[in-house]
Amino acid sequence: MDVGGTSVRAAVADEHGQILRMHRVPTPKTGPELNTAIADTVRVLTDQYPIDGVGLAVAGFVSEDRRVVRFAPHLPWRHVAVADELSHRLGLPVVLEHDANAAAVAEQRFGAAVGARVAALVAIGTGIGGALVIDGEVFRGAFGVAPELGHLRLVPGGRECPCGKSGCWERYCSGTALAATAAELIRTGSTSLPAEPSGLDVARAADAGDEVAVRAMDDLARWLGEGLALVADVYDPEVVVISGGVSDSAHLFLDKARDHYAAAVTGSGHRPLARVRVAHHGDPAAMIGAAAMARQHVLTGPKVP
Repeated sequence: MDVGGTSVRAAVADEHGQILRMHRVPTPKTGPELNTAIADTVRVLTDQYPIDGVGLAVAGFVSEDRRVVRFAPHLPWRHVAVADELSHRLGLPVVLEHDANAAAVAEQRFGAAVGARVAALVAIGTGIGGALVIDGEVFRGAFGVAPELGHLRLVPGGRECPCGKSGCWERYCSGTALAATAAELIRTGSTSLPAEPSGLDVARAADAGDEVAVRAMDDLARWLGEGLALVADVYDPEVVVISGGVSDSAHLFLDKARDHYAAAVTGSGHRPLARVRVAHHGDPAAMIGAAAMARQHVLTGPKVP
């Protein structure tokens, strides 16, 4: 399951990462209503398939043992033992996971990072989500919240971020950043864009060759490359998978981002570079990964860092 601020989506996935059926309902506003909606959605699917376990991918902080949602900015849960409550309701094992971690597991097992010993995922959407898989295991840090890649500070004193800092990577490389950059550039060139464009407006205009939109996309490529260089300096991954809504426009920026990354990484020209690939599974990746982790939980028991 992928539990987001707009919708609760569920998918039955087999051991090969193939989705057999999907079901979606709107996300309720309160915690009890949300728990009921999740349980009801699972029951719709258990009526048709012999389901052995449930994985929940959540955009928020999950405890080290993957039982408690500590904080999810777009959901009503605050320090709630979601896994235990739902397991009691459903009579099934339930495991929680951060949505970026779940997507990274899907890509490492079934997608763009198959066979990689060290794989990073950079999910570029409204902001940036990040994940790291090492030897098939998700790296969560000491308290379960790593790696928070979107809030690496790339530009000291730069654009303010809702996290409370300024100059964060996602303020320069995201759908939100794309719109902000285009808005700054509108007065400097010919454009078909509105005064306050969305990221999607900019992507569509860049695809059509709009001068300002292309410059904004080039700026995103630059900052993506700069951020990837930092990720490579710290983690030295074999593969970096680019996912999220902005990845749909990868043909407009990914080659230039690779060039920026290759030039900015420490030891440029004297070290192997990570392969930078677009995610194979796209939007359903978090559900596929959550299902794979639920299967592991059922077969081998919980793995607590």
